[in-house]
Amino acid sequence: MPFPLAKDDATQQQNAKEDMTVEQIANSTLRKLRLRFIPLFFTCFVVAWLDRVNVGFAALTMSKEIGLSSAAFGFGAGVFFLSYVALEIPANAMLERFGARYWFAALMFALGIASAAMMFVQDETSFYVVRLLIGAAEAGLAPGIFFYLSRWVPAASLGSMIGGFLLAMPVASVIGSPISGIIMQLHGVAGLSGWRWVFLVEAIPALVLAPITLRIVSNDPCKAPWLTPAEQDWLSRRLASDAAHAPSHEMGTLQTLRLPIVLLLALAYFGVVGLNYAYSIFLPQIVQHFGLSILQTSFVAAVPFGVAAVGMAWWSHRSDRLDERRFHLFLPLALAVSGLVVSTIAEPPILKLASLCVAAFGIFAAIPIFWTLPRAMVPASALAAGIAAVNSIGSLSGFVDSYAVGILKDLTGDFSGGLWFAAGFGAISIIVLAGVTRDTAWARKGGGLAVGPKATGFSTQTSGIEMVAVEKKLSDASKR
Repeated sequence: MPFPLAKDDATQQQNAKEDMTVEQIANSTLRKLRLRFIPLFFTCFVVAWLDRVNVGFAALTMSKEIGLSSAAFGFGAGVFFLSYVALEIPANAMLERFGARYWFAALMFALGIASAAMMFVQDETSFYVVRLLIGAAEAGLAPGIFFYLSRWVPAASLGSMIGGFLLAMPVASVIGSPISGIIMQLHGVAGLSGWRWVFLVEAIPALVLAPITLRIVSNDPCKAPWLTPAEQDWLSRRLASDAAHAPSHEMGTLQTLRLPIVLLLALAYFGVVGLNYAYSIFLPQIVQHFGLSILQTSFVAAVPFGVAAVGMAWWSHRSDRLDERRFHLFLPLALAVSGLVVSTIAEPPILKLASLCVAAFGIFAAIPIFWTLPRAMVPASALAAGIAAVNSIGSLSGFVDSYAVGILKDLTGDFSGGLWFAAGFGAISIIVLAGVTRDTAWARKGGGLAVGPKATGFSTQTSGIEMVAVEKKLSDASKR
């Protein structure tokens, strides 16, 4: 009897050794993916977000110089989202046609050129045209990156690759606000206004990233020279396994839009993400009304975004650790709405700033939690098109809220009416979400899906675009 036991022990040891080898290959592969993609794409996100919202800081002097009313500024800031939403699908089709390497490099170059073109704006018309161009240049970046990662990263590890990218939004503002303030001090150098220098200097990183992206990005996981043959084989097997579990039949966009839950989530997201856009674009002008200089404004305006960056990471991790979603969604949404409202009532600047910090935490902490809802509530066959619809409809709030804030500023003389407008849609979102999540598995502790940087199995996307939605968009565009 001891001999069979010894043989069994030897077999178990051999199997354990093989398992350990597979585990080592998996860990090595994922480590290489993280080191290669996270720094690059996070930097691209930061640069793109900064080029999207730096118009809010430039407006401190630009609007007066070229004769923009608050309504005209709000329209121009928001018109970005019209081209952004309209070109998401065509942009992803181009990615498939030309390959990720050349497409991402072209996008960063185009974004840099379009952003730099803002320095030549002379009136309302040129302002609107250039903002449309920036939206067009950025349209393919976020969904393209997420689709690209879905072709490279196994589903179980996708959350850890994507969750942290959400931080690019507040981080870009934390970095960009004081940098913009410093650049504005170049006013008069070479005969250029400070705001023109802002657009010129902050366009340079996008241009620099174009050749870097071309060098780092590879098109095919099976042919990546920086992966060993064993790592390529393991990655190919895992990606094939993930693909085998995808739904065999998916509903089209028009069919999906007939589902009440999709329309309700789209309405809710319109209010949630609208808080973000109205806040991010107009915060510098709101803070300047504290009686601060441009340089002081740039540093003070960075404070709420610093709070948001730390709060977003902590709150998502807390939600994952406690395995609870409903409280972690509704509390930050309530804080976002109440923070904006209180900021319009409080008189002392320090209280206004504190209220704006509370609002910033609420706005950015709620977004990753929100994106656990579609996968939990939308039928699997409608998930891809459903998430795409929710994201696209919600993103239009960037236009509506920005324009509304500008109009109300012209009518009332301050930003209170606009903030109440955005807060009103935020309150509607809370009511809608309270109704659709009542008595659901998602609302019960243990019924949620991972959202934080260490999530394993589901990832929330920046701007709310999930891999499956991007893949659906690309598939639809290819069919056309």
